[in-house]
Amino acid sequence: MSEYTDQYLTTTVNSASPEQLMLMLYDGAIRFISLGMQAIENGVLDKRAYYINKASAILTEFSATLDRSQDAQLAENLDALYSYMLRRMLQANLKNDSAPLLEVRHLLSDLRATWAQAIELTKQEMRAAVETSVPNKAMPTYRPLTMAM
Repeated sequence: MSEYTDQYLTTTVNSASPEQLMLMLYDGAIRFISLGMQAIENGVLDKRAYYINKASAILTEFSATLDRSQDAQLAENLDALYSYMLRRMLQANLKNDSAPLLEVRHLLSDLRATWAQAIELTKQEMRAAVETSVPNKAMPTYRPLTMAM
């Protein structure tokens, strides 16, 4: 990458909210899975392993950072799903088979879309709560400067 690309990426990551970072990680995992599938199709074994390992690292981080204190059942379900996807990626890597990766990419895309929707709904609820808590103040009427003096 060029120096400007590195700087842009660093700025983007450093200024992103936790929600945006999570979506960016989902995007990265989906991209790595797709690149792993391409590597399988092209017979480039070292790249296949490299990209599958990158996606696996993201899923492992997702699993390790689940907040079980908020909704323990949801966290357990997500942990089980992440574990399943990790096993499928391992199978794809061992068998040089892109079918498990296609399945994982589909699951990741669905999860990403679900999280994006949940984030947007939360933002809308927060905006609505702020709007209803702020008293309606009458907007001052416009008066030309000469009349205001």
